[in-house]
Amino acid sequence: MDPVIVVGAGPVGLTLALSLARYEVPVTVLDESPAEALGQEDRRLARTAVLRPETAALLDRLGCATAEGARWSAWRTMRRRSVVTRVPFAAPGDVVNSGGSGGPEEPGDSEDPGELEMLEAPGGDGTAGAPEDEVVTGGAAEPSPLHLPQHALTRELCAALAKEADVRIVHDSRLTILKQDSSGVTVHTRGDNGTVWRASYVIGCDGARSVVRKLLGARFPGRTAVERHAVAALRTELPWPGEAVLHRSPPRGREVTARPLPDGVWRLDWLLPPDGALVTPDALLEHVRDALSVWCGEVPAYDLLDTGVHAVHHRLARRWRSGRAFLAGDAAHLLGALGAQGLDEGLRDAENLAWKLALAWHHGASEALLDSYQAERRGAVAERLRAADRALPAVRDEGGWRAVRRTVVPGVVRGHDALLTDGHLGRGTQAGPPAYARTPLLPAAPPASSVLVGTDVGAPVADVPVTAPDGSDVWLRDRLGGDLLVVLVAPGTGVWERRHWLGAGLMPGLAAAVSALPMRAELLVAEGYPGAAAHTVLVVRPDGHLVAALEGVRPAELYACADAARGGAREAGRPQGEGEGAPDEATSEATANR
Repeated sequence: MDPVIVVGAGPVGLTLALSLARYEVPVTVLDESPAEALGQEDRRLARTAVLRPETAALLDRLGCATAEGARWSAWRTMRRRSVVTRVPFAAPGDVVNSGGSGGPEEPGDSEDPGELEMLEAPGGDGTAGAPEDEVVTGGAAEPSPLHLPQHALTRELCAALAKEADVRIVHDSRLTILKQDSSGVTVHTRGDNGTVWRASYVIGCDGARSVVRKLLGARFPGRTAVERHAVAALRTELPWPGEAVLHRSPPRGREVTARPLPDGVWRLDWLLPPDGALVTPDALLEHVRDALSVWCGEVPAYDLLDTGVHAVHHRLARRWRSGRAFLAGDAAHLLGALGAQGLDEGLRDAENLAWKLALAWHHGASEALLDSYQAERRGAVAERLRAADRALPAVRDEGGWRAVRRTVVPGVVRGHDALLTDGHLGRGTQAGPPAYARTPLLPAAPPASSVLVGTDVGAPVADVPVTAPDGSDVWLRDRLGGDLLVVLVAPGTGVWERRHWLGAGLMPGLAAAVSALPMRAELLVAEGYPGAAAHTVLVVRPDGHLVAALEGVRPAELYACADAARGGAREAGRPQGEGEGAPDEATSEATANR
């Protein structure tokens, strides 16, 4: 069978290629840049990636070293003490809560319900005082995100791919034609390595200006420049080594974040006004000095290593699949406001798509399985964008009088800080792990023996210790990226040798049921799982999402869950990949040359 072609040798494309290689699927990566540019990106330290714990764990499972990254030990949020505006909106004689103290006002304090009153911040003379701060510590149960230079991530992915015999990276290759038929995809490239290629599937990971997306005729609607940020990478000493900082309302600007990198380097981001004004080098240096002086009491010695300005766009492709062609990463979506990370979402695309394409390549797959990629990932990113649209007016103090009114509501500012903190830490609707509650890869009706556990169906499973078939003790999430997982919750098995419990109780019947499933599965045993009673059986997809939790050994229901997870049997007589129509060759070539 023809290899899978991945277009684009950025972090998403390389991660997808590496994931497919681990499933023993041959891959050709086509990239239009020259070979010497791969992994370099000018080695810009202002171009970094923040990876959530789950996506960082994906790279670890793939054998991609991320030693050059940094994990922050805590997240520190600060607000600048300053003059506070209070607006009493009640009618004369009503009791009004103060935005400063939260206590009641005496009736009749304000004769005009729209009157503005200026209140001094605590202990102040009307000027800004020392920043207030609050520390959020993740702890071992909640690891912090991984922060690393993007060129370092690309380099490590290339090093891991160099060990894979069935992966080929071809540079100086720009797509011009993409044509599909019932058995595969033909693509033409131009450049030093221009030729004709044949593939079983094609995935466009070629960025925001994706040629693959244009060849497929997929629309890419959305908003431009939702936010703008100035960025500086510098080497200095801050008062919080190893911690990340979110500072609301600093002396200059509306918000600044500082994230640690290795070797005493920090990346600082300033939220810029939405007017699109040019940021001069002098203005950026003033931002740097202002932030350092507030945090350190005076401007410490620092080395400015890199600077830049970047805009955050919010866009979502209408279609992520067209027949045998798919989109992933920035080719499919752009997002990043309020702490969301587009690259992190792109790696989640790669993890979701890899096991489905591997199943299709080795065994064939139903249209439901291939369609589920768009249903799950596009739905998750769309929810991120909706959440940002709902939160941005409040967090960014937009909306005129409604924004002023929010200053009198106790706790609102801290609520905004918490929302931003969640976004940066990978929690909540902005950045938390997605749950595919409406995925087509679930049984049509919940099995009769379904039970509730601490994880919702469609959500990522918790990481618990398990015993593998060879008797080794591992973590559940370390077994992801391979087969379907079937986990028996059996308290007390840890005190017995494996040979004693392997043939006792539910194990023989469960082992027989697992061996008869319609897709390969691995049987694991756990001492416990959050919210699960003894003899609960968990069915977990290769990407870690829960398919079902069953009470006891129910072979027929277990089979139904596994069959749903693979999207059901492939339709007889229907060529693989015969889904949505592909554009004809003439249309594809014309679109590519726009």
